[in-house]
Amino acid sequence: MSELEGKRVFVTGSGAGIGKAIAALFTERGARVVVSDMNADAAKQAAEEIGAAGVANCDVTDEGQVQSAIQQAVDLLGGLDVLVNNAGIEVSSPLLQQSTESFDKIFAVNVRGTFVTMKAATPHLMESKGNIVNIASIAGIGGSPLLGSYCATKAAVIQLTRVAAVEMRPAGIRVNAVCPGFADTAMVERLVPDFEAATQVPFKDLVAAKQGRLGTPQDIAEVAAFLASDRATWITGSHYVLDGGLTASLV
Repeated sequence: MSELEGKRVFVTGSGAGIGKAIAALFTERGARVVVSDMNADAAKQAAEEIGAAGVANCDVTDEGQVQSAIQQAVDLLGGLDVLVNNAGIEVSSPLLQQSTESFDKIFAVNVRGTFVTMKAATPHLMESKGNIVNIASIAGIGGSPLLGSYCATKAAVIQLTRVAAVEMRPAGIRVNAVCPGFADTAMVERLVPDFEAATQVPFKDLVAAKQGRLGTPQDIAEVAAFLASDRATWITGSHYVLDGGLTASLV
């Protein structure tokens, strides 16, 4: 399948996990992908493994670095068709016990990072009538113990997606979000001990009862690829839930 043939793509946080899976699938489907990550070694290794077009690293909390990385990608690719905002962090803490510094940090990465990257990419996406895929979470549409600030950031990403979609529609730019449930990633693995302590339920049993199985990075990459493709030309301002039915069930 070559539904992304020739698409010029920049993916943040793509040195590992979901971002790497997205970069790999997009490359497999014919896109020319620039990998970007805070971890330069991880980005280099990921790019080599998946045959990416190149690497342009940045810390998404630093607007100057973001602008530079986007420009590097544009120079390398000859333009930009798709931005995937995947970079993000989690914090596990009872909300009102979380430090203000930690609260500020997660918003700087998950919300401000998404904002400044969209802002830097938009002039180039206007030229190509391209699109943006933001990786949000079901945490953005429902509350969860220990993930208060994370939930708030992902709700903000969904709202940024909606507003950007409406504002950018006249320019021909589509903006959508993907909202995964619990997936088989290092981020989720780090949360397991705290969730088990809080719920007194083995995490695997919780996942089986609520969403059937853990999602995979590939599950998420498939939906991102669809939204980035020309099959989704009438889809904008939407957020797609991938959670095995977790948010559909009341019990």
